[in-house]
Amino acid sequence: MKGCLIAGGIVALILLLGGGCGVASYNGIVTKEERTEAAWSEIQNQYQRRFDLVPQLVAVVKGAAEFEQSTLTEITEARASVGKMALPAELPDDPAKLQAYLAAQQQLSGALTRLLAVAENYPALKATENFRDLQVDLAGTENRIAVARRDYIEAVNAYNVAIRRFPGSMLAGIFGFEKHAQLEVPAGVSERPAVEFDFAK
Repeated sequence: MKGCLIAGGIVALILLLGGGCGVASYNGIVTKEERTEAAWSEIQNQYQRRFDLVPQLVAVVKGAAEFEQSTLTEITEARASVGKMALPAELPDDPAKLQAYLAAQQQLSGALTRLLAVAENYPALKATENFRDLQVDLAGTENRIAVARRDYIEAVNAYNVAIRRFPGSMLAGIFGFEKHAQLEVPAGVSERPAVEFDFAK
């Protein structure tokens, strides 16, 4: 009888410890998933901020006499392309859609870079307060985008590792946690748009 009680106590202790580890692992996965979702929201927020800055920039630049119309058309089309590619607010689960979205964002970055490079040829435009303010806003937004992307990459990595390691892998299967799509920089793109602040010219 005493041996049965000891054996029962050991089994109960093992179950209790196993359950505690399972709960801790589950809560850790949930926390990592929430961080990933928050990081994705911040990326969306910063891309939206840049998206909203473009019409203001184009309006200011249009005021410059004889500004190159092809550059304005390119940036307007790139912005429209980004608007069509908008992903839902929740985490992207399709890597192909995510890459298409990032490619559209990169196209807008390239168009902005070209617009600012062409603007260098217009001293009167560069001297306007609105243009300078927009350049500063754009540079700050590009920096925030870079930070948000890095944070998302780190959050997705931590989450994906958590659901692949034991006991997280078992819990992921039971509770339906799935791997999240990771951001990848499109081939040949490794720099953010350069924004010049030489107002002395």
